[in-house]
Amino acid sequence: MIDFDSLNEVFVMVFQDPEIRISAETTADDIDGWDSLSHVILISAIEDKYQITFTQREILRFRCVGDMLNCINQKLS
Repeated sequence: MIDFDSLNEVFVMVFQDPEIRISAETTADDIDGWDSLSHVILISAIEDKYQITFTQREILRFRCVGDMLNCINQKLS
């Protein structure tokens, strides 16, 4: 099971901002530069790091980072 600290590392890498601190409630509106292109890059980086694949349906259901983390942990369990 991964936690926010582990997932935060991916966000820091993708957005090239060591000051990023994600939480369950974090959304794209909370992070500078989180647009549609960076979202694709973020999803790809998460899939690579955790060796998982998201379906399009799963991605469309992500409303916040908490949703994303829950999906990752379901796939890893």
